[in-house]
Amino acid sequence: MTQFSEHPKRKSWQVVAVLTAALSLGLPHALEAKPITVTAIGHNSEARYSKAPAMPYANPSAPKGGTLSQAAIGTFNSANPWMTTGIAMAGTDYMYDTLLTGSLNEAFVMYPQLADKITYDPYDTSWVIYHINPKARFWDGTPVTSKDVQATFDALLTKGLMQVRSYLSGVDKVEALDTHRVKFYFKSADNKEILLTVGQFPIFQKAAVDKHFEQLSLTPLMGSGPYKLAKVEQGRSVTYQRDPNYWGQQVMANKGRYNFEFIKYVYYGSDEVALEGFKVGQYHFRQESSARKWATAYTFPAVKAGMIKKESIASKNPVMMQALVMNLRHKLFQDIRVRQALTDAFDFELMNNTLFYNQYERLDSYFYGSELAATGVPTEQEKAVLTPLLAKLEPIQRNEVLKEWQLPKSDGKGYNRQALLSARQKLLQAGFYYQDMKLYQPDGQPAKLEILIADDKISRVLLPYVRNLKKLGIDASIRQVDAPQYLERLRRFDYDMIIAGYPQSLSPGAEQSYMWGSEAADEQGNQNYSGIKNEAIDDLISKIILADNREQIVLYTKVLDRVLRAGYYMVPMYGSTQTRVVYWDKYRHHKQLPDNAVGVDYWWVDKSADATIAKYLKR
Repeated sequence: MTQFSEHPKRKSWQVVAVLTAALSLGLPHALEAKPITVTAIGHNSEARYSKAPAMPYANPSAPKGGTLSQAAIGTFNSANPWMTTGIAMAGTDYMYDTLLTGSLNEAFVMYPQLADKITYDPYDTSWVIYHINPKARFWDGTPVTSKDVQATFDALLTKGLMQVRSYLSGVDKVEALDTHRVKFYFKSADNKEILLTVGQFPIFQKAAVDKHFEQLSLTPLMGSGPYKLAKVEQGRSVTYQRDPNYWGQQVMANKGRYNFEFIKYVYYGSDEVALEGFKVGQYHFRQESSARKWATAYTFPAVKAGMIKKESIASKNPVMMQALVMNLRHKLFQDIRVRQALTDAFDFELMNNTLFYNQYERLDSYFYGSELAATGVPTEQEKAVLTPLLAKLEPIQRNEVLKEWQLPKSDGKGYNRQALLSARQKLLQAGFYYQDMKLYQPDGQPAKLEILIADDKISRVLLPYVRNLKKLGIDASIRQVDAPQYLERLRRFDYDMIIAGYPQSLSPGAEQSYMWGSEAADEQGNQNYSGIKNEAIDDLISKIILADNREQIVLYTKVLDRVLRAGYYMVPMYGSTQTRVVYWDKYRHHKQLPDNAVGVDYWWVDKSADATIAKYLKR
């Protein structure tokens, strides 16, 4: 398990509410082409809480104090997750404010944080001006200014992570107009999304950026966020403390938020060890990702004593696609029939039955569990989008994208003979051949692959898959490396197969380009781990980014879902529409949890229950 902090996801959003209202009047563009200034802003929807005293899932009267403690797996050597080297410590988001902050209840609405308003022209989206709240302050008491915003973005665009540079690739330049106004210029006026994309990144103090942005250090850059780094035990723990002078306590979206006095991450070498730490109270809040542990592990004395609470929380967000990713940069995976065969060999039903207590669902969509997921056969509207793209797809992908897409299904008893026969046939059709009881590629090279992992707990999930691959004649193996080596190999695309997760939100946008876009396939450090280069996918990503309304976004995303699935770039694994959390029963939350997240930033500690638990642990 990694960090479980929940700042609203750094996502792409568009400013459309005011524009939609103007268009509904039917007025000529010439009469409406004037800059407007807004505060709360939404993507094809009205900001429901723009006049509310607090978010509906917040308790403005929540008591302050106590500690939120969680587990982190691995190690760290940096306080800066935004540069290209180092392994960042968990929880750094708590130290930095962004220009805007997202709603956990609305798919496409943003509210003020460092910026209290935005100026833009609905008909000329080649620029946007953010107005910095004059009250905004860094920890040292100095004001946050447009120069700080400019310096931050200059660093992110030239020295930051590759996926960040890709995400912000539409930014041409950033200009400080005066102390509190910063203007972003964009390379194109077509991408309305980028107006809000730039509002979702942390802002650092200019002096810190100039001196320390690329410095590998455990000292964080100067921030303006609600928490400061309080204590670091190298390789063991990281503790943040709430800033009593935090400037943004009265910002509407922050009311009832950031209630914990301390936020602590305790590091472990594996999740198995982390669970043992939870049992004895070394940390108190845990997201349980293992169905086996959820079903069997919580029977220890503290549970029986009523000290532990388990809670399964539903979400309307897409379930993160977790998949076995094939590296198309390697010749073995370039034939789609081979990728289909490797998909056939994955027996989900057996794993779900024997390992997961039938608690998981097979992910047959990159946006599973949400309105963005493609289902059944394409609708007429989807066909209209697909038809011009069919010529850009290879024949098998073209055929698959037009029908109801289904993954192979077994009886869960352990030998899925039919799927393996189907996989064998596809391999033979791709030119593979058997000789001396071994499988060879068309060029005479042995059919061999290695699955690279960093966490040993996934081995038991992979072993049945490896056995099936061996039945096909593929010399498959699992290779575990430590976290630093794994990350470096990921950055260099140095692997055959990996397990990767692709989190999505209800607002897909520019981030799709660095997951699936052709350019990202050649950019080290990006998340196009498969190495996908497909013109149709590039075209659909552009359509999503440039969509004019919510209906178009849903439509184009469903078509993107179909094309991704039909390409067999990865083997979908499993997931759940529920988030399972387990915690020592001292944490409390509003009776109305947000729709799209657990919202732990809005929880608080019951002091009486905290004292009871402390007494229990001292026995």
